[in-house]
Amino acid sequence: MKKRIYADNAATTKLDTDAFEAMKPFLTEEYGNASQPYSFARAAKKAISEARGIIAACIGAEPEEIYFTSGGTESDNWAIKGSAFSNESKLAIITSQIEHHAVLNACAAIERLGYPVDYLPVSDEGIVQPELLNRYINDRTGLVSVMLYSDCPSLDTSW
Repeated sequence: MKKRIYADNAATTKLDTDAFEAMKPFLTEEYGNASQPYSFARAAKKAISEARGIIAACIGAEPEEIYFTSGGTESDNWAIKGSAFSNESKLAIITSQIEHHAVLNACAAIERLGYPVDYLPVSDEGIVQPELLNRYINDRTGLVSVMLYSDCPSLDTSW
């Protein structure tokens, strides 16, 4: 039997087996809406609370600072639009010209509403140069959203 090589992980990827096993009861038996007060929802609500606590402890955050989303696009929209709309001063957002379309579309949407967005050029290798980014950051910057190049030897991504 041939082994499948799946190279289109941009929109979907195989679910981790451990994650699937942890979620299985909530997909097949305990699928109550965790936001509702009825007893059927208690197990799901407890599991979300515990997961929030575990993740918070791993990254040095408070559990109430942890939010779960349906995926990357929703997360990008929350971060970008939430950052923009949380400040009446319309602070600038900095991103790169080659970000995922979820980031670029969210930036374009807030730009149409009058929020300033700077789109940084990248090197031939697709990398934002730190010295260029430093020139753009100022007291009117509210958010910087750029992809992390994890193979960069000078970055410690062991966290």
